[in-house]
Amino acid sequence: MRRAVCPGSFDPVTLGHLDIIGRASLLYDEVVVAVGLNASKKRMFSFEERTDMLREATTAWGNVRVDSFDGLIVDFCKDNDIQVIVKGLRAISDFDYELQMAQMNHGLQGVETMFMTTNPLYSFLSSSLVKEVATYGGDVSGLVPDTVHRRLVERVRATS
Repeated sequence: MRRAVCPGSFDPVTLGHLDIIGRASLLYDEVVVAVGLNASKKRMFSFEERTDMLREATTAWGNVRVDSFDGLIVDFCKDNDIQVIVKGLRAISDFDYELQMAQMNHGLQGVETMFMTTNPLYSFLSSSLVKEVATYGGDVSGLVPDTVHRRLVERVRATS
C-alpha cells in the first residue's frame, strides 16, 4: 500500500492545505493528515479543534484520515509505515526551507519527500495570514472551508 503523510499545524486549515491533501489523495492509497501537537507554540485553535476541523474538511476523500504527532515526523512515518511526506510549495522561499527538511528526514529515516506546487489560486495563502486578516475584520470566507470560517469568526469575536 502506498501511504503518504501531509504534516502541519493547520491553525487553521485553509483551502490551500485542502488542495494539496486532495491532490495527494489521487496519488496514494492512503493519505494521513498529521496534526502537530507541539505544545510550546501558541495557537489560535487547540489541537482538538484543529483535528476536528480537518476531519470535517476532509470527509470528501475516503482515503484520507487525520491523526496527530508530537516530535519528529520521520518517527511518525516509521511507526505508521509511511514512505512519503507530501509538502506544498507556494514560493521559492518555501523550497529553500523544505529542501533542508527533506534532506534531514531522508538522512534520519530514509523517508522521501514529494514537493507539490500549490494551485496559483492559493499561492499567497497561509494560516498566519488568514488569522491576521480575520483578526482585523477582513473577509477570509473564500480562503477556508465554511465550517472553519464560522469557527474563526467566533474565535476572533470572543478574543476582541
